[in-house]
Amino acid sequence: MRERDNRRQAGLDGGQAGSRRLRLLVLSLTVLVAISLLSRLPAWSLLELRSFDYLSTFDDPRPPQGGPVIVAIDEPSLADINAQWPWPRSLHAELVTQLRAAGARVIGIDIIMAEPSTPSNDAAIARAVGPDVVLAGDETLIETPQASQLIRATPLPALTQAGAVTGIASIDLSGDGIFRRIPGYEDGFAAMLAKASGAEAEILPAGRLIQSFGPARSYPTVSYYQALDPGNLLPPGYFKDRVVLVGLSLQNAPEIDKGGVDAFATPYTVHTGKLVSGVEIQATIYDNIRDGLSIAEARLPTVAACILISVLLAAVTVWRSTGWLTIVTSAAALLAFVAVSFAGIRLGHVFVSPLGPTVAYIAVAFGQAAFDYAEERRNKRQIIRAFAQYISPDLVRRLSNDPSQLKLGGERRTLSVLFSDVRGFTTIAETLKDDPEQLTGLINRLLTPLSDVVMDHGGTIDKYMGDCIMAFWNAPLDDPDHALHAVRASLAMQAAISRLNTQLEREAAALGRKPHVLKMGVGINTGECIVGNMGSTRRFDYSCLGDSVNLASRLEGASKNYGVALLLGEETARLVAANYTVVELDRIIVKGRTAPSPIFTVVHKADAAALAAHEAFIEAKYAGRLAPPDAVFDKLAAYIPELASYYAIVRDALTEGGE
Repeated sequence: MRERDNRRQAGLDGGQAGSRRLRLLVLSLTVLVAISLLSRLPAWSLLELRSFDYLSTFDDPRPPQGGPVIVAIDEPSLADINAQWPWPRSLHAELVTQLRAAGARVIGIDIIMAEPSTPSNDAAIARAVGPDVVLAGDETLIETPQASQLIRATPLPALTQAGAVTGIASIDLSGDGIFRRIPGYEDGFAAMLAKASGAEAEILPAGRLIQSFGPARSYPTVSYYQALDPGNLLPPGYFKDRVVLVGLSLQNAPEIDKGGVDAFATPYTVHTGKLVSGVEIQATIYDNIRDGLSIAEARLPTVAACILISVLLAAVTVWRSTGWLTIVTSAAALLAFVAVSFAGIRLGHVFVSPLGPTVAYIAVAFGQAAFDYAEERRNKRQIIRAFAQYISPDLVRRLSNDPSQLKLGGERRTLSVLFSDVRGFTTIAETLKDDPEQLTGLINRLLTPLSDVVMDHGGTIDKYMGDCIMAFWNAPLDDPDHALHAVRASLAMQAAISRLNTQLEREAAALGRKPHVLKMGVGINTGECIVGNMGSTRRFDYSCLGDSVNLASRLEGASKNYGVALLLGEETARLVAANYTVVELDRIIVKGRTAPSPIFTVVHKADAAALAAHEAFIEAKYAGRLAPPDAVFDKLAAYIPELASYYAIVRDALTEGGE
């Protein structure tokens, strides 16, 4: 049979594990589908691109050696030249002449010269340009409800006829207004610079993500006025064999919220909040093309595979259970996703967004953790409901909030133990033997209020023995006033019995039959006990045992012999003496002991004189000085009516002893 039970328990455990794994499988598939749908949203793509911004700039890369030099039209140049913008083209012609003389290999002028100026100025710039000069053009798409119009602005024909090369300087911005991709123009400004400089760039990497190199002014930059006189204002050979870009580039880079002329947000803007000038962006595009540094986005199969691997890793992590280790492994996994994505950018020039795998992993791992937490909470509530059948809900909540207060196994503690039993219930059961439903209902109506009283006073119900209740205080939680609470509970139990009797009398009168009158005896003793989970490995109860428990049971059984409803042990009486009037009744010998133990009860209406008289009565009783005819019996019965039955029992015992 035990083997069969073990197989059944194993089947239950296996069923729970199977249900959990099925739920995990459904969760994993749901996450895959959800991320597949989310990845189609524009906002998702922008989040992926934002992660690219951080990863591609994490190690603060700087421009490659031998890259372009910027000739900036900046504040010092505007002040030094002191001419109204746009400057005369003859000034640009002089700049081209000076740069060529200084050894510049290619000169890129990021200034649109599509409209004629004065004939002399146009002639001057036409004489200065040649195949080593790339002039900026612009392409704009104007969309209206009626049509889409592409407008392309190119340099004056005279300039191109003089040998100057046209490069479209327009760039494309992502949906969040950040420049990240190489423009898709075959004749793009940077592409034509690379071609004119002889850089080996066989295929234009249009649409690929660009690698940024630092914030604004990261490229070597000189002011326009310095480049007009490089021999005196710049180090020797500064422009020797270099690609030179000329364009607007303010020394104080404009902030993103203020905007700027020919300035754009780049991946570095997430760190600095500053815009980067258009001419510096063209230099960045040039280096990406020249050195093959642009970054391709991973294709859909690769992304899907990464997300699937992430889901599988998360499922393996939480396959058996979730806990603090789930958080540790999740953090390690997420760092690994970021590290792999960063390595892909740096080593393979491929960007695999960590967003999808990260969200997938978190959704599976913490989704399952949420399921497990909910399951644990549900089991906890079930345990609380079950445990609440034995101890008060307040104690259950305290144990639930601080399980360390519940020490499993046996421990030695001082407890106040209560036994209660309905007197004559065997006779009542005999009269109702043909009506088991009524008997069962009576027992339930009896035990329910009594149990409520015990738990309302912080007691732990040990067990039910027919109509008898065993309960104790000061375990599993500490209760400094355990004896007081036990006595208060016993008095409340007597009141509950009285109310039940009133109800039974009314019901019996309505049915025209004799009522069942219930009387209860209670014994309470305080002493050292062993308390804990006791039983077998397959079934155990939280219970207590010891001599103190035996005495409590003995007191309950002896209460009817002394004509009182409550008997207290000596320690219990001592602990509650400050709150109740306790009087000694007798001394009894408990099995296993040789010394007699005094027993007490609680009285409610007794003055000092009556208590003194009772004390003298007890001394005379122990000394054997009492005789049945003594008037003290009647006097004490009048003084303390609650003990009238007790005095009568003592007199009868003396009478029988005398005979």
